[in-house]
Amino acid sequence: MSDFFQNGTVTTFHNLTDRPVEALEAELLKFSQQRPLGLILPSLFSELEGPALANIVEELKNVPYLNQIVIGLDRADEKQFAYAKEYFSGLPQNFKIVWNDGPRMQAITQKLRENDLAPTERGKGSNVWNCYGYVLASKQAEVVALHDCDVLTYDRSLLARLIYPVAHPTFNFIFSKGYYARYSDGKLNGRASRLLVTPLLRALRGVLGSDQLLTYLDSFRYPLAGEFAMDVDFLKEIRIPSDWGLEIGVMSEVLSNYSNRRVCQVDIAKVYDHKHQEVSFENKQAGLSRMSRDIAKSLFRKLAVRGHVFSAGILRTIRAQYYRTALDQLESYAFDAEMNGLKVDLHAEEQVIELFAENIMLAGREFMDNPGEMPFMPNWNRVVSACPTILQEIKNAVELDNQ
Repeated sequence: MSDFFQNGTVTTFHNLTDRPVEALEAELLKFSQQRPLGLILPSLFSELEGPALANIVEELKNVPYLNQIVIGLDRADEKQFAYAKEYFSGLPQNFKIVWNDGPRMQAITQKLRENDLAPTERGKGSNVWNCYGYVLASKQAEVVALHDCDVLTYDRSLLARLIYPVAHPTFNFIFSKGYYARYSDGKLNGRASRLLVTPLLRALRGVLGSDQLLTYLDSFRYPLAGEFAMDVDFLKEIRIPSDWGLEIGVMSEVLSNYSNRRVCQVDIAKVYDHKHQEVSFENKQAGLSRMSRDIAKSLFRKLAVRGHVFSAGILRTIRAQYYRTALDQLESYAFDAEMNGLKVDLHAEEQVIELFAENIMLAGREFMDNPGEMPFMPNWNRVVSACPTILQEIKNAVELDNQ
């Protein structure tokens, strides 16, 4: 059972009573009569071959309030796309698959590329961005949730709790972010959030001083959670990164466009387990090593926009303060884990902290060497302004592919 404490600058919805999912769904069904509700599932084809997505699909079959499900499918050839259509065919809701590798969507991507509007990098960010385009084009949902397809501990209450604050007609939230406990197999997980993001945010605030963005981001209990829900109108305005900075980028965009009084976080699961990223000590372009650099660069970019100046000396100070903060917090996590009968390998986690400290410096140098880098995908308002028929073209492409 969760506590009721409100911390930081965003509202926290706790799971105080383990309210039955059927009660939440009954309310959501009523809400959906006024504002249709949708779900985005960004997926690699390989996830169709694993156990997590199969369970997610079975759970979604019992969700009564969704007007639309949009599945973004990456890395699938024609035969695999045909398999995907059959795979999802049991869903009773209206669903469409955005086949990102198909000739129709590739033709649209090429048109956008010719206008310097296409994503520069393939990945979850570009997949989600294409799904946003179809959601806007189809006009079948006014509130949309998004969650990953590799959640091993998924049940449909996760979605109900996630979408409820934005769907509720008398709440004023434009965006909700999920949070949860991360442990499995007797071990404490969530290294990227525990060992990188939280200590880095606090180090940045210690070096750069008080900043609304840092306070806001540090208010989230699990900042790298891939589950969020939002008002569809926001999809037109949001600029998201194409790299591993997606979650930080999305939260920062929300703050840039709305008061943090319209933002909340929701306890959506007692325990959450999904595919774990390898640390990748040897390859800086993979795993948590790549993720840490992308996240750090995303933060440096956002802070530079807010008027903060970075230099080699400031980066060294940030690295030193991050390292000390991360080590201090590691001790707290280790004590907490032991009291709960979980294990933390202190030596392995200190090695990860050392890697992250090195990557914070690398990310800072890369940012300063290329301050004009534009890693964000354009928002859909800009795309439509440049290509007025693009949303209709996306709608036609997706619906023809799904025939």
